[in-house]
Amino acid sequence: MVAPRVLITGTGAVCGSGMHPADILQAMRDGRSSIGPIGQWDTTGWPVKVAAEIRDFNPRALVEDRKLHKLIRRTDMLGLYAAAQAIDNAGFIAHRDTLDADAAATFSDRSGIYVGSGGGAYNSQYEFFPLMTQAHDDPGAFGRELGSTVNPMWLLRTLPNNVLCHVGIKYNLKGSNACITNHSAGGTLSVIEAAEALRQGEADRTVAIGHDATIEPQMVLYYHRCGLLAQDAIRPFDAARGGSLFGEGAGALALETERSAAERGAPVLGEVLGGGYASEATGLLAIRDDGNGVKRAITGALGDAGLAPVDIGMIVAHGNGTRGSDASEAAAIGEVFGTGTAAPPVTAFKWAIGHLIAAAGIAEAVIALEALRERVVPGVATLDRLDPQCAGLRISREAQVPRSDVALIICRGFAGTNAALIIRSR
Repeated sequence: MVAPRVLITGTGAVCGSGMHPADILQAMRDGRSSIGPIGQWDTTGWPVKVAAEIRDFNPRALVEDRKLHKLIRRTDMLGLYAAAQAIDNAGFIAHRDTLDADAAATFSDRSGIYVGSGGGAYNSQYEFFPLMTQAHDDPGAFGRELGSTVNPMWLLRTLPNNVLCHVGIKYNLKGSNACITNHSAGGTLSVIEAAEALRQGEADRTVAIGHDATIEPQMVLYYHRCGLLAQDAIRPFDAARGGSLFGEGAGALALETERSAAERGAPVLGEVLGGGYASEATGLLAIRDDGNGVKRAITGALGDAGLAPVDIGMIVAHGNGTRGSDASEAAAIGEVFGTGTAAPPVTAFKWAIGHLIAAAGIAEAVIALEALRERVVPGVATLDRLDPQCAGLRISREAQVPRSDVALIICRGFAGTNAALIIRSR
């Protein structure tokens, strides 16, 4: 049996550069980065003082239900917002409302949700700190006052599958589902798994979501001590690059089989062609200099899509700005695609939106789809001089033109995890 095609019928994204995919892409085309001074705490004396925050963060603009705000975190709000964009744009609920009761029930049962969720920022623990101080290292005193000091909703707020649950509850989507927590690869894997559910007949439509909000004191401190953060900007593949910087945000894709989309006359934005993932098994932070894991993820995605390297029109690199990651990623791209004019144009998005960790891959896929539809490969505004280690990449400070309507998006995470996603625009 031939697997059904996986069509994209709705998208959503939010980050420091905008509240919608088109806004985010336009900011990149204008050369605007959302990286700036951190406003969530006093960074006086802090080793890193900048990140790509969502300025004037307004919970009501993201999630209207104020009662729900007590049960979810900042990251969950971002995921719910992006999911709502994708579901509304796809018209899932508007179509279901036209069906009779039995058909509507079947529609709900055949609608799945797949979420890439962050591992949880340390701020989930901060509610305990005042009581720990007051208890003066006395566990008994701490335990006696715990119930009256810490919000009883603490546990519910910290669940990693909050977005999956609340999207299902709000929209009555009752089909196959999974919550994937795999560092930066989580969002990309949610798309791959959501697409596979459609291919295997487990659902007729799915929503893939990735979300994260890691801009908080301990996360910044620990990443800095690991030598992973820059001081002022992300400079992917540049000779002067010095590390990455956090962002916050979410991305979502509404996916469905060709038959499902045709039956309801859905607008088709694009198609998920294939995905691949691989681990380097080198260590929590260590990566191979030759980019072997990236190469295997890319070739896996090409094989899954039934494509050759020449079919790829543009590459959205992981491009996190750290020296080892960028150099090894460039090596992998060169090995698969060649160098110079033989290779497709390459770009990277983190210089503008920061590193969204679990949301990185899926949000960048949403932006890539928007870029394909606009026939543009956004330039990297922070690129001044390409590192000789990355020579051969067709990456530029200026915008380029994709050579086809197909994009490859690369995502990497801790423990040597690598994922690649291939999409086509319509």
